[in-house]
Amino acid sequence: MLRVVSWNINGIRRPLQGMANQEPNNCAAVAVGRILDELDADIVCLQETKVTRDALTEPLAIVEGYNSYFSFSRNRSGYSGVATFCKDSATPVAAEEGLSGLFATQNGDVGCYGNMDEFTQEELRALDSEGRALLTQHKIRTWEGKERTLTLINVYCPHADPGRPERLVFKMRFYRLLQIRAEALLAAGSHVIILGDLNTAHRPIDHWDSVNLECFEEDPGRKWMDGLLSNLGCQSASHVGPFIDSYRCFQPKQEGAFTCWSAVTGARHLNYGSRIDYVLGDRTLVIDTFQASFLLPEVMGSDHCPVGAVLSVSSVPAKQCPSLCTRFLPEFAGTQLKILRFLVPLKQGPVLEQSAPQHNSQTRVQTCQNKARVRSTRLRPSQLGSSRGQKNLKSYFQPSPSCPQASPDIELPSLPLMSALMTPKTSEEEAVAKVVKGQAKASEAKDEKEVRTSFWKSLLAGPLHIPLCGGHREPCVMRTVKKPGPNLGRHFYMCARPRGPPNDPSSRCNFFLWSRPS
Repeated sequence: MLRVVSWNINGIRRPLQGMANQEPNNCAAVAVGRILDELDADIVCLQETKVTRDALTEPLAIVEGYNSYFSFSRNRSGYSGVATFCKDSATPVAAEEGLSGLFATQNGDVGCYGNMDEFTQEELRALDSEGRALLTQHKIRTWEGKERTLTLINVYCPHADPGRPERLVFKMRFYRLLQIRAEALLAAGSHVIILGDLNTAHRPIDHWDSVNLECFEEDPGRKWMDGLLSNLGCQSASHVGPFIDSYRCFQPKQEGAFTCWSAVTGARHLNYGSRIDYVLGDRTLVIDTFQASFLLPEVMGSDHCPVGAVLSVSSVPAKQCPSLCTRFLPEFAGTQLKILRFLVPLKQGPVLEQSAPQHNSQTRVQTCQNKARVRSTRLRPSQLGSSRGQKNLKSYFQPSPSCPQASPDIELPSLPLMSALMTPKTSEEEAVAKVVKGQAKASEAKDEKEVRTSFWKSLLAGPLHIPLCGGHREPCVMRTVKKPGPNLGRHFYMCARPRGPPNDPSSRCNFFLWSRPS
């Protein structure tokens, strides 16, 4: 049996919840090995690893008993990325990064690219530069004893942001490139499995709130999946696409079978999500070899859950890993040059080495003579004048000779006094001035007292009053607006319960209240 599992892990470097927390040191590197053991799959495909090559460490990349392959985002750090871990008993015969072939190394690549003339070179490079696709090709043996070729395409398809129309175009072009490559591999005689996060819920049964979504069936991603997949059912269908959704083949009417939930709204508690992670196999492979297709919603640690399938075939491991394997990277294979290699001691010529002993004694004599000559010419402090010797502390408090001093014989001209120029005030004006001055002091004291009072009131007022939601009369939770716009950064209150179906009384109510400015 061959067991394959796919999981959007939402960051491979961070210590994962669930299984990773069982480790005493909570180390992400240890957690990866434990996760692979817990999933117990021959091939594990991970999406959204959010790691670049410079941040990849050896404990994360090289796990005992597995050989791994990574595709990194070349545009942004901590973004996208996929990885495939294969047991040594399922070592692939070829591996390749990307769908277009631009990143192929021509040594152990999968090949079979199809006709990509509708794409420009810049477009192909942009589609493959985000680290969203990784191919591994395996040799399998059927129960009849025949050897076949199986190619796994591990994909993390782009998300169409409603606020960025260009991302929808990017997503559809990625879909198109994926289909061209998969159909080219099928035409070359290889079985193909597309597995990973496709970022599209295909049918209304795959989305909890599909009824309230506008033009659900008209979504471009769903229309693309309609053309790629055969209709539900493995035996007969009105539309025969090259691939089959393996889970719906075994569970065509299973409701609530979701793989992704919003972590911000806590929607997983009430299973308010969608199914966007798939294991798609070509028709012949699914009908002849697939024994089961499953979801693992009990596995925590990400906003997605793992999905997988079991095939009634055995893997024929390759004798050597493909060149894309991480153990062959220079930083992990021990072939990367270190800085110590550049710090080579300078070697002197043979002539200098021979002449050095002969001139050694002469150099010492000359050095001693020079030191004696310097001592004889150096004057002692007692021989120097007072101006060149060490100064006394009192010298710093004496007037500088550069500053001119006033002569006692010179008389400065007398200026008229200000009192003579000012007219004397009457007694009435003095009384009014005293009253005005007193009122000003009293007003300043009052203002200062009010400022101090308001400061201490704001400091000792305690936490702000948390309102109760209207639906459940429970304390609300404060959120912050993060969407760009006039309300960016403002705080508001909403129901603290997790998001769920509108008809479920235990789910979040529609209470909303802006927080007063502090």
